[in-house]
Amino acid sequence: MSLTRILQFAAAACTALALSVTHAAGTAEDAVRELQQQWEIIKYRTPAGQHEKMFEDLAARAHAAVEAFPDRPETMVWEGIILSSWAGAKGGMGALGLAKKAKARYEAAMKIKPDVLDGSAYNSLGVLYYKVPGWPVGFGNDKKARELLQKALAVNPQGIDPNYFYGEYLFEQGKPAEAITYLQRALQAPARPGREIADTGRREEARKLLDEARRKAG
Repeated sequence: MSLTRILQFAAAACTALALSVTHAAGTAEDAVRELQQQWEIIKYRTPAGQHEKMFEDLAARAHAAVEAFPDRPETMVWEGIILSSWAGAKGGMGALGLAKKAKARYEAAMKIKPDVLDGSAYNSLGVLYYKVPGWPVGFGNDKKARELLQKALAVNPQGIDPNYFYGEYLFEQGKPAEAITYLQRALQAPARPGREIADTGRREEARKLLDEARRKAG
């Protein structure tokens, strides 16, 4: 098969995938809901050994949703979240390219609507900044992480995710006593309708980290 034919086939396949997502989802809200639900099932209900391949497959669907709804920042954020999760499952240097793609998606979403999805772009980009290695390997930057995570908290001060991740950030910065406050807030966060799987999983993560923070804080 010639290179031209290969490229034509790839373009047609991408178009078909985008159309299938659009047809199945109907609206950007439906697409986001579907991606969100699938992500939750993979992260919290699927063995870790299967995460890399499943997040890879879901990332393709998320990218198709972004192409189907190019002006909607919500789909961009969810592609970023899925790419970040794929990077975490993949690990090693191979994950850095995925993290960079996720970063670009969050930044694109923030250009359209900075506080999209209750500050999720701020929160998710902040997480990347403290998890990715710093220069010269990656773009990690603890100061930028703190700024973004605090912006997420300003948008959604009672939310489970911004409180959990700011608590995790403080814990990893060697400040377990400060982390306790935010991890407790994460556990007290109001339930999110339709996000029962994610809420249950995140609370369990918060409980474990809170126990660890209490031990380290003395």
